[in-house]
Amino acid sequence: MSTELSATEETEKKANEVLEDQRGQSVADRKHPAPLPAGVVMNGVRIRSELLPEKVLISQVTCDSRKVQPGALFVAIHGVSTDGNLFASDAAARGASVILSADPEPAGWLPSTLWVRVEEPRKALAITAANFFGQPANALKLVGVTGTNGKTTTSSLIDSIVRASGAKTGLFGTIAYHTPLGEYPAPNTTPESVDLQAFFAEVRDAKGTHVVLEASSHALALERLWGCHFAAAIFTNLTRDHIDFHKTFEDYFAAKRHLFEGTGAGAPDVAVVNTDDEWGKKLVGVSKKTLTYGLSNGSDLAAKKFILSFNGLNFVAQTPNGKIQVQSPLVGRINVYNILAAIGAGVGLGFSNEIIETGIRNLSAVAGRFQRIDQGQPFLVVVDYAHTDDALENLIRTARELNIKGRIITMFGCGGSRDRTKRPIMGETSGRLSDLTILTSDNPRQEDPLKIISDVVVGIQKSSGKYMIEADRARAIKLAMDEAKTGDIVLLAGKGHEDYQVFADHTIHFDDREVARTALSDLGYTEPQGGEGFGT
Repeated sequence: MSTELSATEETEKKANEVLEDQRGQSVADRKHPAPLPAGVVMNGVRIRSELLPEKVLISQVTCDSRKVQPGALFVAIHGVSTDGNLFASDAAARGASVILSADPEPAGWLPSTLWVRVEEPRKALAITAANFFGQPANALKLVGVTGTNGKTTTSSLIDSIVRASGAKTGLFGTIAYHTPLGEYPAPNTTPESVDLQAFFAEVRDAKGTHVVLEASSHALALERLWGCHFAAAIFTNLTRDHIDFHKTFEDYFAAKRHLFEGTGAGAPDVAVVNTDDEWGKKLVGVSKKTLTYGLSNGSDLAAKKFILSFNGLNFVAQTPNGKIQVQSPLVGRINVYNILAAIGAGVGLGFSNEIIETGIRNLSAVAGRFQRIDQGQPFLVVVDYAHTDDALENLIRTARELNIKGRIITMFGCGGSRDRTKRPIMGETSGRLSDLTILTSDNPRQEDPLKIISDVVVGIQKSSGKYMIEADRARAIKLAMDEAKTGDIVLLAGKGHEDYQVFADHTIHFDDREVARTALSDLGYTEPQGGEGFGT
């Protein structure tokens, strides 16, 4: 499993840096424990140097030289297009006391900053961060949710179940980072290990007992979760995504499997696995205990009968602890899976059926997941984060199941500097399942939006589906509204909760929900009806 930054991740990292600069310091930069001896901070790190900085005090752990403060321990990490070792001198100039690196000490290195060679810098970063913040994960029950689709909704459901017990929680994922003390922006699905440990400390110090987090394949491959023991690990599904980073589907799965094998602190106590997914079947038995879920026969958690409607889901779930009555405002078949996964986590964590039922019922919305925008117009408008071919297919099929008679108008784009192979597949998917597809920009990043669209067109032409092109996303949303007729569903896919758009040299504020409301207002639909998420 590669632990180097790909060129794609470097692009993402730069975009995240822009967002972070706009939003302020990270939690690790704001939260500093009392200085600790370097020997304590580095306990457990595999060291290759003979001289160890036992008496040096460490007041900060970081891998970003720009954030170094006097007394810092700076971990230099190799990348493909950037190398943290190139910034070691800058870190030293800013007052770093210790540099951890896989490389030998450079010739002429100043003795005022100690250079320590380590075996695996990424693991060293995670270990030193955990030590610096007092091993906060040991005081918490961690729940990790991984898979291609459904992580955010499943995580939100589990968090709602835990909170229904009266416990204080942390929730970390694509939309935002939550602790008992407040909400923080989420530049990554899973925080970097330094920030993650700082968040764990914040949850612990606020008397929290559980943390639910989305465990992305990037975070697992890059060892952000190293040293963390999970009480429960959940696998939702695996479909094509991030192949630009992982190179092969097998490597992508290997990153996900890492969570179930254990990330340096033993295998999870219980795994909750979707065995309707062929890759999920490969995870059965990997952790200490496995609970399976799905709609097929033989699963530990199953839903035999359910009715799909815009009013939500109402069904009986079969579980090892007996029947659980599900009442949820979330809609669509995909959310039956998400709810079963959350029930499995609740069972694995030891919560009663009553608490599980209450937690599921309490979650009324998930931002940017099948989120309806209603201003009194005679057609439905839905904003959703679907940005893979499987997620897009689930979204369109959900709309079709809920609205058999009306047309489906799907607007989407593909992100630049990302896996190009999924673009024609997404085009074919939308062309095959939608009545009209409007192709536009997502986050073009370093690529020409029209070239991205041309990759999608290759697939949509194979489907013979009707399509239109409008590279400007705001104008594309307006075009979708103009095309909609009474009884239609307009799907605005790809960005969901995101409130920004990333270009090659700048990032702008952009929110599909806001732009959709403006477009509806321009058409004369001005009666505000909110716009609730129904979680996909």
